[in-house]
Amino acid sequence: MSNTNQFTRRSLLKTAGGLALASGLSAPSILSAQTSDVIRIGHLTPRTGFLGPLGEYGVMAIDLAVEEINAAGGMMGRKVELLKEDSINPQTASTKAERMIERDKVACIIGEISSASCLTIAQVATRNKTLFINTGGNSDALRGKDCQRYMFHVESQNSMYVKTVGRSFLRDGLVKGKKWYSLTADYAFGHDLLNVSKRFMQANGGNFAGDDLVPTDATDFSAYLLKIREAKPDLVVINLAGNQITNFLKQYAEFGLTFPVGGFGFDTALAWAAGKGNFVGTWPVVWHHLLDTPGSKAFVAAFTKKYNKPPENQAWGDYIATKIVAQSINELKSAESPKIIEHFEKGAKFDLLKTRPGYFRASDHQLMHEMYAVTALPADKIKNQWDIFSSSPAVPGPDEPLEVIASTAEENVCKFPS
Repeated sequence: MSNTNQFTRRSLLKTAGGLALASGLSAPSILSAQTSDVIRIGHLTPRTGFLGPLGEYGVMAIDLAVEEINAAGGMMGRKVELLKEDSINPQTASTKAERMIERDKVACIIGEISSASCLTIAQVATRNKTLFINTGGNSDALRGKDCQRYMFHVESQNSMYVKTVGRSFLRDGLVKGKKWYSLTADYAFGHDLLNVSKRFMQANGGNFAGDDLVPTDATDFSAYLLKIREAKPDLVVINLAGNQITNFLKQYAEFGLTFPVGGFGFDTALAWAAGKGNFVGTWPVVWHHLLDTPGSKAFVAAFTKKYNKPPENQAWGDYIATKIVAQSINELKSAESPKIIEHFEKGAKFDLLKTRPGYFRASDHQLMHEMYAVTALPADKIKNQWDIFSSSPAVPGPDEPLEVIASTAEENVCKFPS
């Protein structure tokens, strides 16, 4: 046979590369889609440092989600292969995201908790036209001035947290004419949350008696607690993150302070770690393990069976993001990011284990969904180490649009880069 009529592997690669360039896609994305018998998903989240305890819940949840998806036939009939990495910090997160996309040919990246790392991952994802679903970064800026076309948010933005728990503060008379003292984590998430909480406070007639920025590696809060005791605020507002919240709550109890406590950002794992009698106040969450819906009960049962403890709200984010990706790929019969993004932007609805389905808002890619305010139970009402709070009904209420707790276009402007 003449060599001119042979299709060698090299000539096939050249042909595929030529077709890819002509269509504006990269050759590796076409070849991996044609030849791979698995669909790879990348998972990046902090597993060390002050956000590590939350990241571990994300890892457990995405492992469970992939296990369930594969048991149900995978994505487009292909097995899902999960690649997991500790994102560590923004620079490392960027490097690992690049490697997952370029070397490992992942269909998408799911995860993260740090808002700063979310931004670096999103920049890599956008440059490589690969979907990234943020499951833990709260900053409004990620949905505003830093928004990216290839980034979507299952995690709620700070405005949603503030407006959710703010309803409880207003109901309990803790805003108008009152003074707050806030402690804020000194990084992107905290700065953003402080700005949003001040906007809420000013709009509702309150003021700040003081607000301190706290380094993310701080473990001793005695100096701040002495200032709080001196200021005698009507509410102590905790805009901290990760195990900072656990440490603060333990030390607040040790100091014997009795000023009401609340927060605008929260994760139930941190309350569990604080322990009985130390967890106090009212806090907002995207989800919690006591929700009385069939979907939530099934998730809690499966997670508890696998890990011998209930899932917390970070686990919900990574689990539900993975299920959203699987549902979309199977409906579209495509794992191509542009097609999935178009599907999201057209208002596709998803079961979020809550009382009504949610959808991604096309203007900023924020998931519109219900939230909850949880309030610590008195110590004598706590029956086990997990069920340590009571919950508000879903916010917004059943007769309100989901978007009433989200930032408005005027409050947070997103213009996707062309």
